[in-house]
Amino acid sequence: MKKVFSIILFFFALSASAQPYFSFGTATNPRGEKFLVDAHGFEIGGKKVLPVMGEIHYARVPAYDWKREILKMKAGGVTIVSTYVFWIHHEFEEGVWDWSGNRNLRKFVETCRECEMPLVLRIGPFCHGEVYQGGVPSWILKRLSDKNAKPRSLTKVWIDATEKLYQNIFSQVKGLLWKDGGPIVGIQLENECRGPWQYYQTLKDMAVKIGFDTPFYTRTGWPKLSGNEKFGEMLPLYGDYADGFWDKSMADMPGDYPKAFLMKASQVSATIATETFSKGELTDVNENIPMKSAISYPYLTCELGGGMMTSYHRRINIFDQDALALAVCKVGSGSNLPGYYMYHGGTNPYNSQQSMAEMQDTPYGFTSHNDMPYMSYDFQSPLGEVGQVNESFHRTRMFHQFLSDWGDELSQLDATIINDTLAKRGDYQFVNTYVRMLNPSGHSYVVDGKIMAQPFCKIGNKTYYVEIPGVTPKGLSNVISFDKAHRAYKIDGKLRYAKHDCGVLFKDGSKVKEEWWERKKPISSTLLRPASTLRQVKKGVDKVAEMPNDSDFAKAAVFTFDSKDIEVKKAETEDLFIRIAYHGDVCRVYADGKLVEDNFWNGKPFYVRATDLVGKKVEIRILPLTKSGMIYLQPDQKSELDSADKYLLSLDKIDVFQRMTK
Repeated sequence: MKKVFSIILFFFALSASAQPYFSFGTATNPRGEKFLVDAHGFEIGGKKVLPVMGEIHYARVPAYDWKREILKMKAGGVTIVSTYVFWIHHEFEEGVWDWSGNRNLRKFVETCRECEMPLVLRIGPFCHGEVYQGGVPSWILKRLSDKNAKPRSLTKVWIDATEKLYQNIFSQVKGLLWKDGGPIVGIQLENECRGPWQYYQTLKDMAVKIGFDTPFYTRTGWPKLSGNEKFGEMLPLYGDYADGFWDKSMADMPGDYPKAFLMKASQVSATIATETFSKGELTDVNENIPMKSAISYPYLTCELGGGMMTSYHRRINIFDQDALALAVCKVGSGSNLPGYYMYHGGTNPYNSQQSMAEMQDTPYGFTSHNDMPYMSYDFQSPLGEVGQVNESFHRTRMFHQFLSDWGDELSQLDATIINDTLAKRGDYQFVNTYVRMLNPSGHSYVVDGKIMAQPFCKIGNKTYYVEIPGVTPKGLSNVISFDKAHRAYKIDGKLRYAKHDCGVLFKDGSKVKEEWWERKKPISSTLLRPASTLRQVKKGVDKVAEMPNDSDFAKAAVFTFDSKDIEVKKAETEDLFIRIAYHGDVCRVYADGKLVEDNFWNGKPFYVRATDLVGKKVEIRILPLTKSGMIYLQPDQKSELDSADKYLLSLDKIDVFQRMTK
């Protein structure tokens, strides 16, 4: 195997007694707490931990909801937040920087600090994140094309522009790094880049010089790099997904997606082309240094599929258990950081000039692989686009509670793979027989092998377990049912229960609050105009089905309703949402002629914020879904289309929901 790394030596000290920690940036905050990284993972304040990282994009979530949503993430067991800084959101026009409103990065970081939530900034310059051109503004791509130079390279034009980007990002977060008493503990450089290594090194050196001095730096461990890497400069983080919107196949679970649900002794994932390492390439070893002083990269993830988007050509419908099964398999296989992408969905910022979402047809052919919704970035994640709580939130939350209370022990235990469905770390057995679409009746859980019960949490001297039917022995004390665990939260050393089945308990300052959602009333709609013609689906530049454009929606079926019907007595507009259930190809929602939401049909309803609609003229436009054969649908949705006469098109139901908090 060709070596990925050119191994060089680095240690804090050369003595055999030296602690084998990585040497990145300043690891100590003003309180004297150290945030360290070793071969297993993280140590915070002298305690070994197995944290959970969850992605949320501040520019895709209203600023007034940041605190609430971060606290809900924390209630779900997330202990580190990660976020992209999308260049195109802040410098759409050269030299014109926008850090206002939902783009106010400093306010977001300060909110993380207020919530006592550590933060990893993913600063690009290229991010992807299903954003237009991967978040790279058109003006820099045009300048590069004029000079026949490449983006994401050492070309001076690109490096100079990136330096200005980093300087502007740092100006927003100055004084908020871990060393300052702030929440920023890590920086990710670039994303999904092959190198060369000198490009990565240049980005890191530039970031550090500007002032990004943090306990660790990361890069995505895919695709395979081009060689000459310097060990210990950046942690490679990995990922895996249950399914992929980017796949061009029309089949269910094509290629290697089923392998994501297996226990395996490697962080390699073929679904996102993870680079391959040999043992030597993962470890900094020298024959003149005692082996116990050597250090290797820990197994950490930053993109474990918390859900999946629907692209126009591939309409993924994520199931409740997908995220939990992935997490159980990865931690069971030795990962000490389940990092979810995404954990919280969002909505793209509106831009009157163009879509802010990834699309095949871009002027410079840059990252033009898929057509994505203009506005929606729901991702079917544990917390959805408008903060709605999905079942995957509760399923993963129970697992995260186990990781929180047993992480200090678990993080130091190596993984032993018994077979595809069973792995052990010490006495803890990780079991997964669930495989998305192929074995939906399977199960995902962890048991303490000594007593064959699933640990849930520790309260004082008591250990609580979650019942696993057919596994948990009868007569064991402190066992709670799955349904009861669904509502159980450990807060301030006490076990508390939400009053509502889907309620979320979170601590806001000294108060414990519960959020739940109530359906308040249906809304009646009026058909203004039926669809006039059937659109012919064609292939785009990346040879997959091309999404409809604005002119196509002039021929869509048009429905309307009185936006006053959304209002609920004594309810704040910010707490009201409409949920739309429909059948069709694409649904768009307009308010006073402005596009506020869109959805590619995959069988699920979608939500729209009342703040975008109340007091405005609302139109819902739906295009027929025809039997083109160019759009992948999962079996249930495909069956509905196959049973239709010529096409699917209906507005089935509109309901008003209120977000309740007490």
